[in-house]
Amino acid sequence: MFSIGDFAQLGRVSVRMLRHYDALGLLRPARVDPASGYRFYRAAQLARLNRIIALKDLGFTLSQIASILDEKVSLEELHGMVRLRRAELEERIAADTARLLRVEARLRAIETEGLMSTEEVMVKRVAPVRVAELKAVAASYESEDIGPVIQPLYRELCARLERAGVAITGPGIASYEAEEDGKVVVHAGMQVTAAPDREHDFAIVDLPAIETAATIIHRGPMEQVGPSFQVLARWIEENGYRPVGLAREVYLDCPDDRSQWVTELQMTVTPS
Repeated sequence: MFSIGDFAQLGRVSVRMLRHYDALGLLRPARVDPASGYRFYRAAQLARLNRIIALKDLGFTLSQIASILDEKVSLEELHGMVRLRRAELEERIAADTARLLRVEARLRAIETEGLMSTEEVMVKRVAPVRVAELKAVAASYESEDIGPVIQPLYRELCARLERAGVAITGPGIASYEAEEDGKVVVHAGMQVTAAPDREHDFAIVDLPAIETAATIIHRGPMEQVGPSFQVLARWIEENGYRPVGLAREVYLDCPDDRSQWVTELQMTVTPS
């Protein structure tokens, strides 16, 4: 048997932690000297210690760990718990990373307040255009809800167009419809000249002309579009207009490096 100090070294934990586990009944010593009170452990107890540490690192509380160990969880079940918790942790990391990116984007919007000129806004008529499109519903118009919806739509749309042999004739155009409950219908479109065909597994529609559009070129990923919308809003207010609906997005250039994206925002406006 091993003294508590030696067992702590072999298990790569502290003596204090072993005493704590003993007090909780999680890991009792194999023997306690009645005269000195010294604790002694067997090598086989390292297996239980390893389970305790693994479950603790996965985020389980000590009381939960006690229940799990009392139920004599098998190694296969433990592997399953590890896989499940890994997936949960990866999802949480992804969510936290996305949240951080959104905060950074808002900070950039704050930093650029008043620095971008409304001279970048152009007013023009947008001609009608034919697009092939897929659509889906996003929980809101916020970037965190739009991105996970529109990106798969475009991947799927391009795959379907290729299978159907329909040529893409111009940049992608995204448009949006706000619903009363705050949700947004996302239309992911690619410009085509093909006629509508019931055999297609996508829709072909004609986007109507915009008689008066306030437009601005946004450079960078769409998650950082805030400052560009701020400029549009300032121009609309200063020039006596009001927005109608949600802006169209025309993806003029979309290289692999998203920081190099070039997108035209087209906002329908009318005199207020």
